[in-house]
Amino acid sequence: MPLTDTFVKQVKHQGAVIGERYADGGGMYLRVKAAGKYWRMDYRFEGKAKTLALGVYPAITLAEARRRRETARTKLALGIDPSVAKREEKVARATAAASTFEAVARDWLKNTTKKRGEGTQAKVTKWLEKDVFPYVGGWPISTIRAKDLLDKVARRMEARGIHESAHRVMQICSQVFRYAVASGVVERDVTVDLRGALATVEKANYAAITDPVQVGGLLRAIHAYGGHQYTLTALKLSPLVFVRPGELRTAEWAEIDLDAAEWRLPGSKMKMGIDHIVPLSTQAVALLRDQHAATGHGRYVFPSIRTGERPMSENTVNAALRGMGYAKDVMTAHGFRAMARTIMDEVLGERVDFIEHQLAHMVKDPNGRAYNRTAHLPARKEMMQRWADYLDKLRIGAEVIPLRPAA
Repeated sequence: MPLTDTFVKQVKHQGAVIGERYADGGGMYLRVKAAGKYWRMDYRFEGKAKTLALGVYPAITLAEARRRRETARTKLALGIDPSVAKREEKVARATAAASTFEAVARDWLKNTTKKRGEGTQAKVTKWLEKDVFPYVGGWPISTIRAKDLLDKVARRMEARGIHESAHRVMQICSQVFRYAVASGVVERDVTVDLRGALATVEKANYAAITDPVQVGGLLRAIHAYGGHQYTLTALKLSPLVFVRPGELRTAEWAEIDLDAAEWRLPGSKMKMGIDHIVPLSTQAVALLRDQHAATGHGRYVFPSIRTGERPMSENTVNAALRGMGYAKDVMTAHGFRAMARTIMDEVLGERVDFIEHQLAHMVKDPNGRAYNRTAHLPARKEMMQRWADYLDKLRIGAEVIPLRPAA
């Protein structure tokens, strides 16, 4: 006869050592002991007698115990041992609890650190610690939905007006989820469901001076700069090498061969993740030899003036330009790239593919294959020397060729 709620509630332990047993049907019964009342289910699997624990009364009611019994019977019908399934589910829950978003993200940061420069690593870590971990970091990553990331993370950042950063943080979250997929912690990257959900960011170009006459004035202002020597050298070198500001400020002496007049940047520091070679003009080599006398004993070409263990601040060159009277909508540290790209093409007539190579942009051969870092290196060395000589002419005020008017 099936059990009733009243009976289960009122029944008492009668003194049996193993407790009294009261059947409900389908192999399920209530075991009543001095310590409490326990739901159990006897069954056979592959010819062996087994017992499945269904829970403890009153936390597990009669109705819930019966539901668990039916779930177990369904598993048996499918050839699944419910006791084994229960252990696996318990392990899965424990794994999920341990695999929080923050735990997975920090593991990802640690195991992929070589793919990023020190500055990028610090920035990504700061984004996660400030904008993600406080809101979903403690959640099991397998329980996080796209809407959770949108509401808890992206919308908060958009409300602060940092739309571009919101997009970047979602890209970082996507990388964490893909790492979790590869690790077997989650089934898919849920961030793909956020496409089109974030506010569109209008990409603005970096301000740059591209008129040769004005460039001459800028170069004269740089040479008259009265700030710290490290900053002056960085300013002078910026137009000569026109790398990205982050690549310049984190330059290491181990990357530079002054005798060969080459600066070889590892892919871990580059935006495209590909090794890059910067041929150094005689002017650039002279600047670096002088700088080596001051900082060659350390790691960085341009170390922080506070500690040689870190590179120059990312705001140093821009701050110097502002101090020289160049507003951020007129000239930026990144603008030296646009300056070189425009004048080398439109004034000096250099080959566009050589210029693009030197800007570390992806350039493909006629068969659609990306050129390697040494492609056209001798020709690029000659181009970089012509560019440096031309800048000298602009600085001393020699006759310059104006930009061709737009068609």
